Amino acid sequence: MDAIITAVIVVCSIGILCAVMLVVAAKFFAVEEDERAKQIRECLPGANCGACGYAGCDGYAKALAEDGVKTNLCIPGGDGTAKNISEILGVEFEDVIEKVAVIHCHGDCEHTSNKMDYIGIQSCEAAKTLYGGKGKCSYGCIGLGDCVKVCTNDAICIKNGIAHIDTRKCGGCGLCAKTCPQKLISVENATEKVAVLCSNKEKGAVVRKKCTAGCIGCKKCEKNCPAGAITVVDNLAHIDYEKCTSCGECVKNCPVGCIVEL
Repeated sequence: MDAIITAVIVVCSIGILCAVMLVVAAKFFAVEEDERAKQIRECLPGANCGACGYAGCDGYAKALAEDGVKTNLCIPGGDGTAKNISEILGVEFEDVIEKVAVIHCHGDCEHTSNKMDYIGIQSCEAAKTLYGGKGKCSYGCIGLGDCVKVCTNDAICIKNGIAHIDTRKCGGCGLCAKTCPQKLISVENATEKVAVLCSNKEKGAVVRKKCTAGCIGCKKCEKNCPAGAITVVDNLAHIDYEKCTSCGECVKNCPVGCIVEL
């Protein structure tokens, strides 16, 4: 009996000693957290999208408090978040450049069709591994909604077989762009007015057989752009938004309608 009591006392003593040592270590090695970082973190939307260039909201808040980085990098938070951060840090307010996501595919059910009946995991990533997806165009939107699942603003829906973005809801976080296995989604300044809704780099005749809304690389947009903002590279039109004046000439001259006004 005495042996049992002794063992219990020893074990309890060791436990108490370890607890004391942990408390002392926690106090001794504690790293003081900047109160401003906590305040800034409360201002951020919590999307953890990485649009600011940091791993998440915690990382951006810490960088703001310690490194003096720009206060206008939180795209989803917009001007309101930037103003709150500026007030906490006591620095001048910097305007946030609003952004929206653009899906570079116009190949819905009216313009293209499927090459097979896909029965499997309802995921674009999964479907892509099977001959590039279910659609005739292996560059196009697969339409199984991986982007819809990650959108925190409910700004994306699947309509007529492809994804569509409601720019009024889009916060420009870019999570959809990172998720899309086809790399069809880009994040552009909200001020941009036109976009090429195609990503197919095959020759025009091949594209035409697969999708009637695909870019055929005819270069009419390139030839008629007064600002020289459009070039056709690898059979696909590209817009240089630094040169683009949003005049709309490319939209008027595109014979297949793959360049549209946003």
